[in-house]
Amino acid sequence: NFQAGQIVFLEYTDSRLYTEVIQVVVERDLCWVRPLLLVNQQYSEAPQINDLRSTSDLLWPINLFQPALDTQVIELYAQILIKEPKPELSQTAKQMLHQFIQELWQANQNEAQ
Repeated sequence: NFQAGQIVFLEYTDSRLYTEVIQVVVERDLCWVRPLLLVNQQYSEAPQINDLRSTSDLLWPINLFQPALDTQVIELYAQILIKEPKPELSQTAKQMLHQFIQELWQANQNEAQ
């Protein structure tokens, strides 16, 4: 049972999409979330953290979300907040979010078949 304002994540391969719950749509088993961070552990020991706060909200099946630990999220936020925001980051962030969601959706469709 997720609550509005709670931080949850979706995980696929080496990436985690951290989001904030806006609303749980119980009747449809969906969660309306606002993307916050996309964290990729694939390339090095230090995770690659992308700020997605300027991207679009998502409606996604609630059963795919996992609750995030406050300590994880605070550490990740601290790393992006010290960086200067860049205007061109917005388009890159949207593309990264789109790619992550597309891959996660495809993987879940393949599992359902």
